[in-house]
Amino acid sequence: MALSRLSSTTSSSSLFRPSLVAATRLFSSSDVLTVETSVPFTAHQCDPPSRTVETTPKELLGFFRDMSMMRRMEIAADSLYKSKLIRGFCHLYDGQEAVGVGMEAAITRRDAIITAYRDHCIFLARGGSLFESFAELMGRRGGCSKGKGGSMHFYKKESQFYGGHGIVGAQVPLGCGIAFGQKYSKDGSVTFSMYGDGAANQGQLFEALNISALLDLPAILVCENNHYGMGTAEWRAAKSPAYYKRGDYVPGLKVDGMDALAVKQACKFAKEHALKNGPIILEMDTYRYHGHSMSDPGSTYRTRDEISGVRQERDPIERIRKLILSHDLATASELKDMEKEIRKEVDDAIAQAKEDPLPDPSELFSHVYVKGLGTEAFGPDRKELKAALP
Repeated sequence: MALSRLSSTTSSSSLFRPSLVAATRLFSSSDVLTVETSVPFTAHQCDPPSRTVETTPKELLGFFRDMSMMRRMEIAADSLYKSKLIRGFCHLYDGQEAVGVGMEAAITRRDAIITAYRDHCIFLARGGSLFESFAELMGRRGGCSKGKGGSMHFYKKESQFYGGHGIVGAQVPLGCGIAFGQKYSKDGSVTFSMYGDGAANQGQLFEALNISALLDLPAILVCENNHYGMGTAEWRAAKSPAYYKRGDYVPGLKVDGMDALAVKQACKFAKEHALKNGPIILEMDTYRYHGHSMSDPGSTYRTRDEISGVRQERDPIERIRKLILSHDLATASELKDMEKEIRKEVDDAIAQAKEDPLPDPSELFSHVYVKGLGTEAFGPDRKELKAALP
């Protein structure tokens, strides 16, 4: 990515953590940087956005910190799972961090996001905490779903994050339903429904897209194409792996999903399009470093050379690190200090989550129904519930 400094005016207030002395010394909050994305956008039935993206030193350092936090959290989750402190399903996001942070940079918390089971980092991007994440993963009361959802069911309703979902592709119709509500309320918000290349062949996705197009809903379908549906390469499962064209009658855009700034530009473009014209598909060309889930070593259907090659050439964190260093936004030592701080924050959150109590058995039937339609209102006698319903 090529980058140039455009302006430097007003304000010399400190923007970052004290350790980032160089950043605060050289730049202010009004500095604007222009970046050219690594590769061009490829468009279907629409004109692609410009490759030139505006950013700031604060945003770039924020990207680095947020993606590093996500990476460290997922690596720690891998270790906790192997120690049997996390049980059940667990799908890790390391390698795909640029999608989460780039998308968040382009939208507001009034916009909604719904995703599949690889959801930990999207929760963090929506403002969730490390403690809530680890507590949920370990089934503790302080988790974001009160310890009852686990890895696949993170939620943050107040930030319009409607969760991880375990049924492949089932979140897409739900996301289009949220978009219907947004169009009805005319509040200027949109919904990003995220799914993988494996889910891209699900029939319900096409049904939801069809009705969304008919109703011109502010629905953005985001295919995180990490090139493997479980252990099956995309070319073995899809006759047409150009997922951004799958809507046919709906515009699409292929994006370098390992480039946080390209993701930001694409999501900004998609939001503007969806509010004016209805649905659009974004295909994020990304890659997962871990296997599909913790039961998958991730190396039986792809070579270790392939994984290491992506790490060396396309890693989203290293791309941002290079930009920061090449333009003197921080020193290598300062970025290392930031990573040490992140490691400590993750370790502290894990320690706190380990001490958090398990949910009380009496909570087993709570949060199953909306209040007024379940055991909170009628007790365990289902005859009372049946009699109360029309």
